[in-house]
Amino acid sequence: MKPYLLFFVALLAGIAKAQDPGFRLPEQTKGTASRADANQSVQSSGGITGAAVLTSMEVLDNSRQIMPGYVVSIRILEDRKDAVQQRVAVTGEVQVPYIGLVKAAGRTCRELAYSIKRDLEKSFFISATVVIAIDQIPETDSIYSKEIETYTVFGFVLKQGKYDLPDTEDVTISQAILRAGGFAQFADKKNVRIVRTTPQGEKSILVDVESIMIRGQMQKDIYLRKNDVLIIPEKTVNF
Repeated sequence: MKPYLLFFVALLAGIAKAQDPGFRLPEQTKGTASRADANQSVQSSGGITGAAVLTSMEVLDNSRQIMPGYVVSIRILEDRKDAVQQRVAVTGEVQVPYIGLVKAAGRTCRELAYSIKRDLEKSFFISATVVIAIDQIPETDSIYSKEIETYTVFGFVLKQGKYDLPDTEDVTISQAILRAGGFAQFADKKNVRIVRTTPQGEKSILVDVESIMIRGQMQKDIYLRKNDVLIIPEKTVNF
């Protein structure tokens, strides 16, 4: 740079500094330094990295056990879809793509990921890379600070038990049966019964679920309420 140009730049810098004591000339930073600063800011923020940014199962957490109430994210790399984020149910289960409900409570992210990987590779993928992260940990006992609404499924389904009734979405009787793994062999799909507690006492509602799932008669797909009990009986066979 020519001497008179250097003098001109220095003069402008002096004027700017006099007008603004906090003024300083821009500094050239190396790319590696800026990346380090960015990483440091992420780590210092205290946030938990989600499955969306993980690409290897070897880096998954293997120390903290997942518990009911935790919010986790699950992603199957070969599926080429976004991570699925959900809260672990009071039963300790989470919904996994392709598989359905899987027990998560008591397992670390790495243990759960390898368990899901084995199941996926049995029927759906030649090789599956599953990444799981804990996105949110509730405050101590906060998940139990309010009553968790549930419903129960008994009878001829693949997974009997108690299930969470989400407060953010409605669940119908057909959805509840699918969540329980679907009908078992010999289930009477036409005579599914809901036992519901009302101020007037117990009420029994008979639902033809086969007409909902097979014929699309969605007007029969009743929404579940807190403490509903679904009973799927065995089909009566007459010889």
